Amino acid sequence: MSQYNKSILPNGIKIISETIPYVKSFSLGFWFNVGSRDENSSNNGITHFIEHMLFKGTKKRNAKKIADDIESFGGYLNAFTSKEHTCYYGRGLSDHLEKTFDVLSDMIQHPAFKPSEISKEANVIIDELNDINDNPEELIFDKFEEISFSGNSLSLPIIGTEKNIINFNQIDLFKFIKEKYGFNRMIIAASGDVNHKDLLRLTDKYFNSDLGYSPLKRKNYSLGINISKSEIIEKEIQQVHAIMGTTTWGYKEVKRVYASILNQVLGEGSSSRLFQSVREKNGIAYQINSFLNSFLDTSTFGVYLSTNDKMLDKALAIISKELKKLREVKISERELKKAKESLKGSMLLSLESTSNRMFRMAQSELYFNRIKSTEEIIKNIETVTRENILETANQLLDETKFVKLIIKSKNVLLKSAA
Repeated sequence: MSQYNKSILPNGIKIISETIPYVKSFSLGFWFNVGSRDENSSNNGITHFIEHMLFKGTKKRNAKKIADDIESFGGYLNAFTSKEHTCYYGRGLSDHLEKTFDVLSDMIQHPAFKPSEISKEANVIIDELNDINDNPEELIFDKFEEISFSGNSLSLPIIGTEKNIINFNQIDLFKFIKEKYGFNRMIIAASGDVNHKDLLRLTDKYFNSDLGYSPLKRKNYSLGINISKSEIIEKEIQQVHAIMGTTTWGYKEVKRVYASILNQVLGEGSSSRLFQSVREKNGIAYQINSFLNSFLDTSTFGVYLSTNDKMLDKALAIISKELKKLREVKISERELKKAKESLKGSMLLSLESTSNRMFRMAQSELYFNRIKSTEEIIKNIETVTRENILETANQLLDETKFVKLIIKSKNVLLKSAA
C-alpha cells in the first residue's frame, strides 16, 4: 500500500510524497505554479525560455556537470513548461535521491543566466519554434487555442514568438524569476522509495535562499463566451489538417467528468464512434480523434483529423452526422459502461509508473489543493448517466458555436469552408 504525506513549510513550500515500499527508485519533481498563462504579449515565451536556461549552468555547475551529476548514477533529468505550470524533475535509484535533490535545488535557486548561454539557447528555441511551424499537427492546436481563448492569456503559445525569444536578456530572466517563482507557488513532489522526513530534511538543507512570495494573478476564462470562427491557413504540406471545437468546464468543475466520458465515446481510441465511422468503415483518415485539453477554469473540446484534400468534405460530413446522433439519441448503457471502464483503465494503468504517480499527485495539489484519491475519481466516473451525456452533447456539439480551422496546401481548393 502506498502512503501519502503533505507538509507546508513556513516559507510557503509544499512538500507532498507517496511512499511505495515495493519499488527501489524514485521520481522527484520541483513544480512551480507558473506558465505561459502568466505572461503577456511582450514577454510571451519567457517561462519556457527560463526552463531551458536552468539547465545551462549555476554558480557552481556548468551544463555538463548538471548532466554528469545525474547521469553518472544512472539517473534522468528533464523539465517541461505548460500553460499553467513548470516542472523540473528527476528519476533515479533510491540511494541517489539526495544528489538529484541537490542538483535540482541548485538549478532553481542559483541560475547563472550567462549572456553567452542566453544567446546560444535563443537559437535552439527558435529551431524548436520552427519545428512546430513545420508540424501542422502541433501548429493547428496552437492556432486553435489562440482563437478559442482570444482576449485571455491562455491564447498565448507556450514557446512564445521569435521576436521575444531573440530579445530576452539576463535582466528579463532574473526579473521574471523574482516576480513569479515565489516559494508559495512551489511544490516538491516525490513518489516511490522515498521517506517524507527525508524530504523535509533535504529541503531544509538545500533551500538556503528565499525566493519570497509571489501573488498568483490570473484572469479567469469566462465560460459561455463561445467564439464561432472559421479560418484557413496555407502551408506547403501534403495532407489537409482540420480541427473544430469549443470551450467547456475546466478541472475545478465537477461536470468536467461528463466531457471526459463524451470524449471517450466520440473519438478516444480505436473503438470510438469517429474512428469506426471515418477510418474503419470509410477508410478516409489515418488520424481522427476527439480531444479534451483542460486547464483550471476551462477546457477545449473538439475533433481533429488529417486526410487528403479529396476526402475532406466526406470526412466532415461523417463527423457532422456523428455529432448529430450524440445530440439526439442517448448512448446505450453498454456504450456508457465501456467508456467508463476505458477511462478508469487508462488512469489506473498510468499508475504503474512512479513518474506518472508523481505528476498526478502534484497536479491534483495544484488544481484542487489536495491529493484526490483514485477511489474518489472512480466514484465520480461511476455517477455519470446517459442523461448527463446527452445534455453535455447538446452543450458541446453545436457546430454553429465551433471554432473551425484548416491547414492546407496553397494549391488545394476546398469545396467546404473551414
